[in-house]
Amino acid sequence: DRLANLGDALSLFLCGGADLANHVADPFDLGNDVTHGPAGIGHQLAAAFDLADAFANQSFDFAGGFGAALGNDVSRLMAAVEPCRAILVAARAAGMLVIHTREGHRPDLADAPPAKVARGPADKRIGACGPMGRILIRGEAGHEIIPALAPLPGEPEIDKPGKGAFYQTDLELMLRNRGIETLMVTGVTTEVCVHTTVREANDRGYRCLVLGDACASYFPEFHEVGLRMIAAQGGIFGWVSTTTEVLAALSGREQAA
Repeated sequence: DRLANLGDALSLFLCGGADLANHVADPFDLGNDVTHGPAGIGHQLAAAFDLADAFANQSFDFAGGFGAALGNDVSRLMAAVEPCRAILVAARAAGMLVIHTREGHRPDLADAPPAKVARGPADKRIGACGPMGRILIRGEAGHEIIPALAPLPGEPEIDKPGKGAFYQTDLELMLRNRGIETLMVTGVTTEVCVHTTVREANDRGYRCLVLGDACASYFPEFHEVGLRMIAAQGGIFGWVSTTTEVLAALSGREQAA
């Protein structure tokens, strides 16, 4: 299955025109900060998903998968699927541009650092054969995005060779070309791909909003602490909110239109 085979990947919503100025977030409401400047969040919001093939196939059968073989409880990641699906539907309805990204490597492993490939037992390493093809290899069945979160025609997909969505990809070029300055981040796993992407974005000057209920981890304690770290010290990496708050804000915008 894709969730057990891969474990970490990323998808992004990028948008213009969504006004979330008054929705609640930790450490403080976005209206206190993100709406500053002539354009404000209404013209600069981007929403990011850390999902892609990290989720299960449509049968949600994890038996014998890569993550399960490593001893992880892959069912814990499923909690993020429905919140992500709901916010994906709302983001598209609000006119957001959606960019999907996922972690994976070339079949010849030319872009995979030897130190990364060498980790773990030989039969469970990157490039080894898993239940849905070679592990973390682009083009394999386990590298596909599940139907519930699949890209629509015309939505770009970025294959990233690392945990962060910015490393060795053209994501930043896409964002700069569209004048996007704020990212809304969700997905799995909270402490790996979500955190890495948020940190990369923060260092590049982007504002990040993480939707906690649309993120998940094999380890609940990592998820909880990961979210706390993002919002700590006045939002050292960004803001933390929920899909409920964002969906309410998007609904309010539609009613006001």
